[in-house]
Amino acid sequence: MAVWHFAERNPFHYSLSQIVERYVDSPPPAPDSLEPFRFAAPRKLLAILSEAGAEATSERLLCFAIRAPISVEDYWAIRSEMSDKLRAKLAMLSKEQLAELKREVIEALAAYYADGVMSFPAEVLIVSGGKEPS
Repeated sequence: MAVWHFAERNPFHYSLSQIVERYVDSPPPAPDSLEPFRFAAPRKLLAILSEAGAEATSERLLCFAIRAPISVEDYWAIRSEMSDKLRAKLAMLSKEQLAELKREVIEALAAYYADGVMSFPAEVLIVSGGKEPS
């Protein structure tokens, strides 16, 4: 299984969420809520696999880049359309607040744009294990 490592190590999500949180107060998620970084802590999913009886468990960190030949503005449009949670938060803002948030996001994400490509460093944990059939 591949699960996201810590949010702050995945700026494609973190950079945007940090800015949005300045505009829309969001309580921190519960430890096991259904959110993308639920298993970010090293050994968390590994422990669950072991408790379920998996053997020969292993975990490793995979670092890579998320690259897409799109502009920062297109990235903003895609991200703001694909996430129900983000759309709900944006709907709470006035037109002026939304315009200012968008300006900040585009400015912050420009650091990940060059030569017509958005490129974000990313990290996932690769967790594996097996169980002999009974």
